[in-house]
Amino acid sequence: MHHNILVPISFDAERDTSGPLKLAQLLSTSDAKVTLLHVVEHIPDYAISYMPTEYMSEARKAIKVELDTLAAKVPNAKGVLVEGHSGRTILDWAEVNKPDLIIMASHRPGMQDLLLGSTATHVVRHAKCAVHVVR
Repeated sequence: MHHNILVPISFDAERDTSGPLKLAQLLSTSDAKVTLLHVVEHIPDYAISYMPTEYMSEARKAIKVELDTLAAKVPNAKGVLVEGHSGRTILDWAEVNKPDLIIMASHRPGMQDLLLGSTATHVVRHAKCAVHVVR
């Protein structure tokens, strides 16, 4: 049983968040802290200049509402929104907050993952705690 669980959340269409959330409930103690973490990737300057000025703030608000909705389904859970590169930022957050387990969803790997790597692969290889990948 775990006391501090990190569940990185991706809102990509092919990611199913129900599996990691159910597993977090199964593997947590009754007083466990569960953090649902979403990483907002940086948008390059050349691309952001074509977007409405309020785009990022409105997107952050919408994502935070989604995170809070998911967190309400898990006892002692809270949503956290951060910005950065997904794999590195998940590991940085884990380094500071010391979860004893990271539970993350993964998609079926394709050729691009063999060449470039995926977020789950990066976290599994470099995390200092246990990582459970749900497919």
